[in-house]
Amino acid sequence: MRDQVGDQLEIGIDFHGRVHRPMAKVLAHALEPYPPMFLEEVVLPENWDSFDDIAREVSIPLATGERLYTRWDFKNLFRQGAIDIVQPDVALCGGILETRKIAAMAEAFDMGVAPHAPYGPVSLAATLQVDACTPNVFIQEQSLGIHYNQGFDLLDFVKNKEIFQYKDSYVQLPKGPGLGIDMDEDKIKEVAQEGLVWSNPSWKNYDGTIAEW
Repeated sequence: MRDQVGDQLEIGIDFHGRVHRPMAKVLAHALEPYPPMFLEEVVLPENWDSFDDIAREVSIPLATGERLYTRWDFKNLFRQGAIDIVQPDVALCGGILETRKIAAMAEAFDMGVAPHAPYGPVSLAATLQVDACTPNVFIQEQSLGIHYNQGFDLLDFVKNKEIFQYKDSYVQLPKGPGLGIDMDEDKIKEVAQEGLVWSNPSWKNYDGTIAEW
Protein backbone atom coordinates (compact mmCIF):
# COMPACT_ATOMS: atom_id res chain seq x y z
CA MET A 1 0.00 0.00 0.00
CA ARG A 2 2.80 2.42 0.83
CA ASP A 3 4.30 1.78 -2.60
CA GLN A 4 0.98 2.70 -4.21
CA VAL A 5 0.14 5.88 -2.28
CA GLY A 6 3.64 7.09 -1.42
CA ASP A 7 4.31 9.24 1.63
CA GLN A 8 1.49 11.72 0.96
CA LEU A 9 -1.24 9.56 2.52
CA GLU A 10 -1.12 8.69 6.20
CA ILE A 11 -2.00 5.10 7.11
CA GLY A 12 -3.14 3.93 10.52
CA ILE A 13 -3.03 0.20 11.28
CA ASP A 14 -5.46 -1.36 13.76
CA PHE A 15 -4.39 -4.61 15.46
CA HIS A 16 -7.70 -4.61 17.37
CA GLY A 17 -6.01 -6.41 20.23
CA ARG A 18 -5.92 -9.67 18.31
CA VAL A 19 -2.27 -10.54 18.93
CA HIS A 20 -0.26 -11.14 22.09
CA ARG A 21 2.58 -8.91 23.24
CA PRO A 22 5.50 -10.80 21.61
CA MET A 23 3.75 -10.93 18.23
CA ALA A 24 2.77 -7.26 18.53
CA LYS A 25 6.47 -6.39 18.82
CA VAL A 26 7.36 -8.56 15.82
CA LEU A 27 4.65 -6.97 13.66
CA ALA A 28 5.53 -3.45 14.78
CA HIS A 29 9.18 -3.97 13.84
CA ALA A 30 8.11 -5.33 10.44
CA LEU A 31 6.03 -2.20 9.79
CA GLU A 32 8.71 0.34 10.71
CA PRO A 33 10.16 0.58 7.16
CA TYR A 34 6.72 1.78 5.95
CA PRO A 35 6.07 4.17 8.79
CA PRO A 36 2.34 4.30 9.53
CA MET A 37 0.71 7.20 11.36
CA PHE A 38 0.06 4.95 14.36
CA LEU A 39 -0.55 1.39 15.51
CA GLU A 40 -3.92 0.97 17.19
CA GLU A 41 -4.72 -1.48 19.99
CA VAL A 42 -1.55 -3.51 19.56
CA VAL A 43 -2.80 -5.49 22.56
CA LEU A 44 -6.13 -5.57 24.39
CA PRO A 45 -6.74 -2.46 26.53
CA GLU A 46 -6.87 -4.48 29.74
CA ASN A 47 -3.24 -5.43 29.02
CA TRP A 48 -2.26 -1.76 29.35
CA ASP A 49 0.88 -2.69 31.28
CA SER A 50 2.24 -4.27 28.06
CA PHE A 51 2.24 -0.95 26.22
CA ASP A 52 5.38 0.22 28.00
CA ASP A 53 7.33 -2.83 26.85
CA ILE A 54 6.13 -2.44 23.25
CA ALA A 55 6.80 1.32 23.19
CA ARG A 56 10.44 0.74 24.16
CA GLU A 57 10.84 -1.57 21.17
CA VAL A 58 9.39 0.54 18.33
CA SER A 59 9.35 4.12 17.08
CA ILE A 60 5.81 4.06 15.62
CA PRO A 61 3.26 5.97 17.75
CA LEU A 62 0.87 3.74 19.71
CA ALA A 63 -2.86 4.41 20.05
CA THR A 64 -5.67 2.95 22.14
CA GLY A 65 -8.82 3.95 24.00
CA GLU A 66 -11.95 3.02 22.04
CA ARG A 67 -12.78 0.39 24.68
CA LEU A 68 -12.16 2.61 27.69
CA TYR A 69 -15.14 4.40 29.15
CA THR A 70 -14.25 7.15 31.64
CA ARG A 71 -11.32 9.42 32.45
CA TRP A 72 -10.49 7.01 35.29
CA ASP A 73 -10.10 4.20 32.76
CA PHE A 74 -7.61 6.39 30.89
CA LYS A 75 -5.70 7.40 34.03
CA ASN A 76 -3.29 4.45 33.97
CA LEU A 77 -2.40 5.18 30.34
CA PHE A 78 -1.64 8.81 31.12
CA ARG A 79 0.55 7.92 34.08
CA GLN A 80 2.35 5.18 32.19
CA GLY A 81 3.32 7.46 29.30
CA ALA A 82 3.70 4.70 26.70
CA ILE A 83 0.71 5.66 24.54
CA ASP A 84 1.00 8.58 22.11
CA ILE A 85 -2.63 8.83 20.96
CA VAL A 86 -5.85 8.22 22.88
CA GLN A 87 -9.12 7.33 21.15
CA PRO A 88 -12.13 8.02 23.39
CA ASP A 89 -15.60 7.38 21.96
CA VAL A 90 -18.22 10.02 22.76
CA ALA A 91 -20.99 7.40 22.54
CA LEU A 92 -19.33 5.13 25.09
CA CYS A 93 -17.37 7.26 27.52
CA GLY A 94 -20.04 9.63 28.83
CA GLY A 95 -20.78 12.11 26.07
CA ILE A 96 -19.30 15.38 24.88
CA LEU A 97 -18.17 16.70 28.26
CA GLU A 98 -16.46 13.50 29.42
CA THR A 99 -14.70 13.15 26.07
CA ARG A 100 -13.49 16.74 26.31
CA LYS A 101 -12.18 16.09 29.84
CA ILE A 102 -10.28 13.02 28.64
CA ALA A 103 -8.80 15.04 25.79
CA ALA A 104 -7.74 17.79 28.20
CA MET A 105 -5.98 15.22 30.38
CA ALA A 106 -4.26 13.85 27.28
CA GLU A 107 -3.08 17.34 26.35
CA ALA A 108 -1.45 17.73 29.76
CA PHE A 109 0.49 14.53 29.07
CA ASP A 110 1.47 15.66 25.54
CA MET A 111 -0.73 13.04 23.84
CA GLY A 112 -2.75 13.38 20.65
CA VAL A 113 -6.44 12.52 20.38
CA ALA A 114 -8.05 10.58 17.52
CA PRO A 115 -11.68 10.07 18.58
CA HIS A 116 -13.38 6.76 17.80
CA ALA A 117 -16.78 7.36 16.13
CA PRO A 118 -18.12 4.60 13.85
CA TYR A 119 -21.58 4.20 15.39
CA GLY A 120 -23.80 6.64 13.55
CA PRO A 121 -24.58 10.24 12.61
CA VAL A 122 -25.45 11.42 16.12
CA SER A 123 -22.21 10.21 17.68
CA LEU A 124 -20.17 11.57 14.75
CA ALA A 125 -21.86 14.98 14.94
CA ALA A 126 -21.29 15.08 18.70
CA THR A 127 -17.65 14.11 18.26
CA LEU A 128 -17.13 16.90 15.73
CA GLN A 129 -18.18 19.36 18.43
CA VAL A 130 -15.39 17.99 20.61
CA ASP A 131 -12.93 18.16 17.72
CA ALA A 132 -13.72 21.81 17.09
CA CYS A 133 -12.66 22.89 20.59
CA THR A 134 -9.83 20.45 21.28
CA PRO A 135 -6.34 21.50 20.14
CA ASN A 136 -4.76 18.04 20.38
CA VAL A 137 -7.31 16.29 18.12
CA PHE A 138 -5.50 15.59 14.86
CA ILE A 139 -7.68 13.09 12.96
CA GLN A 140 -11.29 11.90 13.08
CA GLU A 141 -12.52 8.36 12.43
CA GLN A 142 -15.87 7.95 10.65
CA SER A 143 -17.72 5.11 8.93
CA LEU A 144 -19.22 6.56 5.74
CA GLY A 145 -19.49 3.66 3.29
CA ILE A 146 -17.38 1.36 5.46
CA HIS A 147 -17.48 -2.36 4.70
CA TYR A 148 -19.27 -3.49 7.87
CA ASN A 149 -22.28 -1.16 7.41
CA GLN A 150 -24.65 -3.94 6.42
CA GLY A 151 -28.25 -2.89 5.80
CA PHE A 152 -27.88 0.82 6.61
CA ASP A 153 -25.20 3.42 6.07
CA LEU A 154 -24.30 6.42 8.19
CA LEU A 155 -26.58 8.82 6.29
CA ASP A 156 -29.65 6.59 5.87
CA PHE A 157 -31.42 8.15 8.88
CA VAL A 158 -30.38 11.76 8.17
CA LYS A 159 -32.40 14.23 6.08
CA ASN A 160 -29.58 16.71 5.47
CA LYS A 161 -27.27 14.17 3.86
CA GLU A 162 -24.75 16.83 2.94
CA ILE A 163 -23.98 17.33 6.62
CA PHE A 164 -20.66 15.47 6.63
CA GLN A 165 -19.17 16.89 3.45
CA TYR A 166 -15.41 16.60 3.10
CA LYS A 167 -13.23 19.18 1.38
CA ASP A 168 -9.47 18.80 1.02
CA SER A 169 -9.56 15.90 3.52
CA TYR A 170 -11.33 18.00 6.17
CA VAL A 171 -14.94 17.56 7.25
CA GLN A 172 -17.03 20.71 7.47
CA LEU A 173 -18.43 21.44 10.93
CA PRO A 174 -22.25 21.28 11.12
CA LYS A 175 -23.77 24.78 11.14
CA GLY A 176 -27.34 24.09 12.29
CA PRO A 177 -28.78 24.24 15.81
CA GLY A 178 -27.81 21.60 18.34
CA LEU A 179 -25.54 19.03 16.74
CA GLY A 180 -26.50 20.30 13.29
CA ILE A 181 -28.12 17.10 12.03
CA ASP A 182 -31.75 16.70 10.94
CA MET A 183 -32.74 13.14 11.78
CA ASP A 184 -35.40 11.34 9.71
CA GLU A 185 -37.63 10.32 12.61
CA ASP A 186 -40.21 8.63 10.37
CA LYS A 187 -37.49 6.40 8.91
CA ILE A 188 -36.19 5.60 12.39
CA LYS A 189 -39.68 4.63 13.61
CA GLU A 190 -40.26 2.48 10.53
CA VAL A 191 -37.04 0.55 11.01
CA ALA A 192 -37.65 0.27 14.76
CA GLN A 193 -40.93 -1.52 14.02
CA GLU A 194 -39.17 -4.01 11.75
CA GLY A 195 -36.33 -4.62 14.17
CA LEU A 196 -32.81 -5.56 13.20
CA VAL A 197 -31.12 -8.84 13.99
CA TRP A 198 -27.39 -8.35 14.43
CA SER A 199 -24.72 -10.28 16.25
CA ASN A 200 -21.07 -9.57 16.78
CA PRO A 201 -18.91 -11.31 14.17
CA SER A 202 -17.40 -14.55 15.44
CA TRP A 203 -13.69 -15.00 14.81
CA LYS A 204 -11.98 -18.33 15.35
CA ASN A 205 -8.41 -19.52 15.47
CA TYR A 206 -7.16 -22.20 13.10
CA ASP A 207 -7.98 -24.86 15.69
CA GLY A 208 -11.58 -23.70 16.11
CA THR A 209 -11.17 -21.86 19.40
CA ILE A 210 -12.77 -18.44 19.76
CA ALA A 211 -10.49 -15.54 18.83
CA GLU A 212 -10.68 -11.97 20.08
CA TRP A 213 -12.93 -9.73 17.96
